[in-house]
Amino acid sequence: MGTVYASLTESGDRVAVKVIHPMQAGDPDFRARFRREVRLSARVRGPFLLPLLAADAEADAPWLATAYAPGPTLAQHLAAHGPLAGGTLYAFATGTAQALAAIHAAGVVHRDVKPQNVLLTPAGPRVLDFGIAHAVDGTSVTRTGIVTGTPGWISPEHYHSGVTAAEGDLFAWGALVAYAATGRLPFGGGAPEAVAYRITSGQPDLDGIPEELKEIVERALAKEPAERPDAPTAAEACAQLLAAENTQILNGSTAAEAGNALTLIEELVTAQWSVPAPEDLSWPRPDAVPERSSRRRALIAVLVVAAVVGASVGGALAFRHGGSPATGGSENTASAAAAGGSDTGNAADPTRASGPGTDVPRQAAPDPRTVPVPTDPLAGVAGPAFSRSDDEAQPVPGEWSASRDAAGTAEKETAAAIRDQMTAMLATKDMSFMTPTVTFNRQAQTVIVTGGPISTVTDDYKEVFRRASEMAACVSLAHRLKDAPARWPYGRFSVYWKDHKGQDEATILGFGKATKGCYTEEAGRRQGTDEGIATSEIPSTDKDEIRIAAGTVKAITTAWNTRVAEGHGLEPFDREDAITLGFDPVQRMMYVWAWDGSGVLTGRAQQAHFQDVVTKTACPRLLAEYNANKEWIYTHWAIAAYQGNSAWPQLFTSGNCLPAESRP
Repeated sequence: MGTVYASLTESGDRVAVKVIHPMQAGDPDFRARFRREVRLSARVRGPFLLPLLAADAEADAPWLATAYAPGPTLAQHLAAHGPLAGGTLYAFATGTAQALAAIHAAGVVHRDVKPQNVLLTPAGPRVLDFGIAHAVDGTSVTRTGIVTGTPGWISPEHYHSGVTAAEGDLFAWGALVAYAATGRLPFGGGAPEAVAYRITSGQPDLDGIPEELKEIVERALAKEPAERPDAPTAAEACAQLLAAENTQILNGSTAAEAGNALTLIEELVTAQWSVPAPEDLSWPRPDAVPERSSRRRALIAVLVVAAVVGASVGGALAFRHGGSPATGGSENTASAAAAGGSDTGNAADPTRASGPGTDVPRQAAPDPRTVPVPTDPLAGVAGPAFSRSDDEAQPVPGEWSASRDAAGTAEKETAAAIRDQMTAMLATKDMSFMTPTVTFNRQAQTVIVTGGPISTVTDDYKEVFRRASEMAACVSLAHRLKDAPARWPYGRFSVYWKDHKGQDEATILGFGKATKGCYTEEAGRRQGTDEGIATSEIPSTDKDEIRIAAGTVKAITTAWNTRVAEGHGLEPFDREDAITLGFDPVQRMMYVWAWDGSGVLTGRAQQAHFQDVVTKTACPRLLAEYNANKEWIYTHWAIAAYQGNSAWPQLFTSGNCLPAESRP
């Protein structure tokens, strides 16, 4: 949906600013939803929430600002330090329940309570993200294309009927507290549909939770919404446990009698809260930041320190306003990478070493990242086992249901190779849960890759699955056809999606033949595609991709602005974050695109300058990472631009950073 910036007000207060992505901002329906999000967020106040401080839903780039809270998410804390215990656990349960009580009291349902949306700050837990909250009257504020909720944190009634109400938040709260207490997902992990089945039909794993707290959690995880406590009841029950830990007693006072019950709960949480304090980073003073236009002076973004929220284009963090990053890589790191260094911790691949003190040839062993696939692996072969090379017929009904599991060494190795390649591609987009099934139809001479059933996957994710399947199958089959043309009968591949278990015929997503070439053929002349752009826009979860993206975006922006200042007849882009990039692991290409509303790149000369800037700034970083990190697969790039009010970019050039003599 946008990017969250750690920012400073003119008075020096730290705030977090969510800036909406331009493509979303141009959608009138989205703007209407964002206005409602702002109104809903403004309703909610409580000690364990981050209050909305300011917003502008009508700005060219709509934004909202909340108080800044340092600290890891619950998920990050458990990964680093293990489960919460004792008073800290009770304080966590109390604070998060009280936060939900405040949300529900304002007539809002959160709908996305999960470990990633709870920060552990020095002052206690803080519940975040009303980006998909909605009012009790049913008007939703949802992120376009994203299924409401997160598998593992969705209530049984939501799976059954799509109902999202306050009781669903309490179910997710019970799962959240169980996770905090044990470090285990109460309904396990795995495929989303398997988790959904356990939530709707199984029992949670609550072993290890203190008995008094376990009773409250069990009630919150009841299958029937009416059997769950409401948020104030859960908060009060947890506060009683917390008071006992703190040797204080609530004395059974009601809120009306005490008048300060909420203050007491906040004090109890603070007294018992004990988590490692995060590093207190030094932020630049407002007067140290270059002056902005009056329109932007209210909030001066100095440094990106937070992950992209939702489906932000490129899926990479970009350090735009100077300073040192608070998390992840740094500009020093990016500079080192450009000079040939790396901060990945991976030793340089000795098979590609060069320079003084080594006699190992640069290509002493095949590099799996650049092994070429011939355009037609059966060219010149007489009587190949695959006899459908010239057959252009589409798959017919029954091919999928008649396929079978791999039999024999060659088929098993091919199935494993396809699965391994797909897993590597999908993992960079946080899509490892889309595990493929590979089967064989000897009569049709076809290898079949099937995904699903996963009911919560959007069409965009299915499209990436299709592309990854076709590439992996094409490459694997092409090598088999080349190595054993007289024995290997499979040259066609089909990709299917199974919508539910037990169906007789799956939905076909795509098909092709290995004899028609693959994406990896002729690596020196690989071209960008619209499908590649779409895939690169899905946020990356790979730390190396995020790190390289950060330094590259800044380098391209700086180099372009330098050329503008030198007087080459060029113009600056009409927005500071006009240049973005992302990675397509299917085609193994980095995409750089510009948001060119004022037509900066309309002429051939301007495009040539931009291509030269990308080549001279992006290629050193890609090649440095390629030489230092044997897992790095990106040496190709493509450039596109969103021009004017276009909703889809125009591809206008692409290239390969590898020297000609190094190409396969």
